[in-house]
Amino acid sequence: MDLGDGGPAAGPGPALGRGGLEALQHTVGSVLSGYGWYVLLAAVAVYLLVQKVSRSLAARPGGRPGAAEAAEEPDVVVRRQEALAAARLRMQEELNAQAEKYKEKQRQLEEERRRQKIAMWESMQEGKSYKGNLKLNQQEAESGASSASTVPKSKPNKKPLRGGGYNPLSGEGGGTCSWRPGRRGPSAGG
Repeated sequence: MDLGDGGPAAGPGPALGRGGLEALQHTVGSVLSGYGWYVLLAAVAVYLLVQKVSRSLAARPGGRPGAAEAAEEPDVVVRRQEALAAARLRMQEELNAQAEKYKEKQRQLEEERRRQKIAMWESMQEGKSYKGNLKLNQQEAESGASSASTVPKSKPNKKPLRGGGYNPLSGEGGGTCSWRPGRRGPSAGG
């Protein structure tokens, strides 16, 4: 067993020869004949996937910025942050103004309720009915509030559902339908 003479025990590569190549061809041929369509479809799917990934990486704007873009990027970021802060400040000011308006309305409503309670208390002390004064005060407040904010709606004239002479207990004026009680006594069936 001399390893240096380059005989048949020198290595498996050159020693395969024609017999090993035919066995390899036979094995690959049988695999392709059994699973050829699957291998073809898998190869096409891998190709399409690679193409799609390469297009998405190329289309990404911030993938690899150049030297000029890298120098401008901090300025752009600072400008965006300043614009965002200014927009937030404007929105906060609007919200504060709305809150002040709401508080003012609440104070006015509270003052009106206090006045009504005082008027009710005074009318009770004088021995008058406080409900009548309360209704008048509410009507005045509603008319003042409605005229200030919106136009009051007029109610349409409604017709009565039945004529004035209709009385369901009299049996008259009911139209063509009338009800009569059934006959008493044993049933007619049999």
